[in-house]
Amino acid sequence: MAHKIVLIDSPLNENDIARELVPAGFELTLVRPDAPDFMSMMQDAEYLVGFSDPRVNDAFYKNAPHLKLVQLTSAGYDRCDIEAARRAGIPICNNGGANSTAVAEHALMLMLAVSRRLVWQHANVAAGRWRGNDSSQARMYELRDRTLGIIGFGTIGKKVARMAQAFDMRVQYYDVERLSEEREDALDVRFRLMNEILRTSDLVSLHVPLLPATRHLIGTAELKLMKPSAYLINTCRGPVVNEPELIEALGNGTIAGAGLDVFDQEPPPADNPLFSLPNVVLTAHLAGPTYDNQYHRFRNAFDNCQRVSRGETPLWIIPELRG
Repeated sequence: MAHKIVLIDSPLNENDIARELVPAGFELTLVRPDAPDFMSMMQDAEYLVGFSDPRVNDAFYKNAPHLKLVQLTSAGYDRCDIEAARRAGIPICNNGGANSTAVAEHALMLMLAVSRRLVWQHANVAAGRWRGNDSSQARMYELRDRTLGIIGFGTIGKKVARMAQAFDMRVQYYDVERLSEEREDALDVRFRLMNEILRTSDLVSLHVPLLPATRHLIGTAELKLMKPSAYLINTCRGPVVNEPELIEALGNGTIAGAGLDVFDQEPPPADNPLFSLPNVVLTAHLAGPTYDNQYHRFRNAFDNCQRVSRGETPLWIIPELRG
């Protein structure tokens, strides 16, 4: 009898790739979490794969007596009901860095876009203004010799560091898990306290999970520590930054600008003040799901399903559920 995997259907998934990669001996069923038959499909399922969903709660686990694994196709897990999973004894695993290259590239793209005022340039050319109405406004900056401060130095943060070094940037980091001096030497990075990162960096890139300790990690006090010429880049989670306080800082010149892939509310409301600011570049929480990493995400997910089916411990269990 085949092991049943339920895949949470999403417009960000390439379902044909999932069907191509599903291992022999496993049966793949696709369902949207808001579908009427979602709960009934879980009654004989052993594995749940997909983006995190708050509907995977105590009632869900009680309705899925054969479930052995919740396998995420995302790196973030802030929408998971971790305590419900703990009570059910079910491990939750993230995607094992499958989207780390995509997110790191996106962070660098935002750094380049804000430093070179890409949106402003595009708008001028498209409107027939060529270099704008006032060429003295065309002040743009290179990444070379700039100091990049990375807050959160996990898989994605480390890849951002390596890519930034290809642009001849100096890289410093802050993380609650500090690297050894040998690892810092190998990566050519240096640990700094978070206040040091904020005070001395030309660009600050955020790569932390959304936890109670990181909610509103960046607000007015932190933004005031940054250079007036500095840029904030956020590709992790919107609530890591106090959005109203960031909007105020962007409007009054506390910092030079921001590149944001994530927001407090997603999708953001039509009257979000960020839309009218000239010193921001915005993307729609699309840093992670590229076509290329569809294979990485599903390969990692199905590998973990096979590991559990063999009686092994899955990889990439989220920290709160380890041990």
